[in-house]
Amino acid sequence: MDVQVIKRNGEPEYAVLSWENYQTLLKAAGLNDQAVPPAALQTPEAEPQPPELKQVLPGLDQLRGLRESKGLPLEVLARTVGISPSYLGMIETGERQPDLAIRRSLAWELGVPGWRETS
Repeated sequence: MDVQVIKRNGEPEYAVLSWENYQTLLKAAGLNDQAVPPAALQTPEAEPQPPELKQVLPGLDQLRGLRESKGLPLEVLARTVGISPSYLGMIETGERQPDLAIRRSLAWELGVPGWRETS
């Protein structure tokens, strides 16, 4: 089975495998009757949730407070996420809007399940 392992900070975070191998794993788990689309084709924006299931997530305007509450210096969080401290500062002040990958990394590092699309 061909599997690509993606690591963060030296620790395995994701495993990527072919659709055929995924289907084999489903069958081995006894889930072969379920038609499960590949995760890459699923987008949270395309699947509206009922209002009672939506989480209230902090906006990017609360990024500085979240970072400070975790005791993380701006430089440390920026380098951990893979951006410059000056760019993180611009995100915190609202001068720049990060792309989805940076939002996900910030959310991961700060222990937030995700960001609202509008902040």
